[in-house]
Amino acid sequence: MASNGNMKAAEQTYSGFIGFVKWGTIASVAVAALVVLLISQ
Repeated sequence: MASNGNMKAAEQTYSGFIGFVKWGTIASVAVAALVVLLISQ
């Protein structure tokens, strides 16, 4: 089993990854909405 130090590092890495995916999704949706608006005009 992993030691406490390894688990803390793993949790920080996972937290950073989840934050990146969350903001990446938001940015992708915003860009897609902008493209749709530009095409519809």
